[in-house]
Amino acid sequence: MIKLAHPDISEREIRAVTGVLRSGTLSLGPQATAFERLFARKVGRKHAIALNSGTSALHLIVKALGLGPGDEVITAPY
Repeated sequence: MIKLAHPDISEREIRAVTGVLRSGTLSLGPQATAFERLFARKVGRKHAIALNSGTSALHLIVKALGLGPGDEVITAPY
C-alpha cells in the first residue's frame, strides 16, 4: 500500500478521543452535545444534530423534507 499522506493527529486529539472511548458514551455524550451547540452557533442556527454517517444524514433530510415514493432525488453517483 502506498501512503498518500501521514495523518496529523496531535496528542491532545488522542487524549480527547481516548476520554470519549473510556466514558462508555460514544454518541449521546457531552462531547457530542457540545459539538452540536458549537456547530449550530457557527452556522447561525438554533439547533444542529450530529449523526454517525453521511447516509444517516441523507436519510434524515429525506424524512424532514417529507419525500416519499414517486419523488425524484438527484445525487452524486458516488
